[in-house]
This record gives sequence, structure tokens and C-alpha cells, in this order.
Amino acid sequence: MLVDTSRGDRVGEFRGVAGPYWSLRPVGSGREWEVEPRFLRPALLMEQLRARTARLNARSRGEVL
Repeated sequence: MLVDTSRGDRVGEFRGVAGPYWSLRPVGSGREWEVEPRFLRPALLMEQLRARTARLNARSRGEVL
């Protein structure tokens, strides 16, 4: 997991490279976005846990499959 510092420390999973950009996707599902690699850093354990917990909570509410 990586943190996009250009979008308020948004956490995403690496999906691939598209030209000069890296593609990320929210943890679990959601719309991908592209970011320059210079704005990325590895997610801290706390940030990874927060992202996974948010996904599990959304799943329990039926918002995510």
C-alpha cells in the first residue's frame, strides 16, 4: 500500500504504471487514480490498518461487495 501525498495522504493499492504515472486504487475497490511517483510513500502500518478497517466497515454496511 502507498500513500498519495498530493491528495491529502490518500491510501491506495498499487495497480500498475501508465507512462510517467503510477495507478492506485482505494483498498478493496473503487475508482483508480493516477499519481506521479514523487508524491508517493509507503503506507505506515497504522495507515494500512485504518484503510482495511474502513473497507471492512463499508462491507458490513453493504456498501462494498
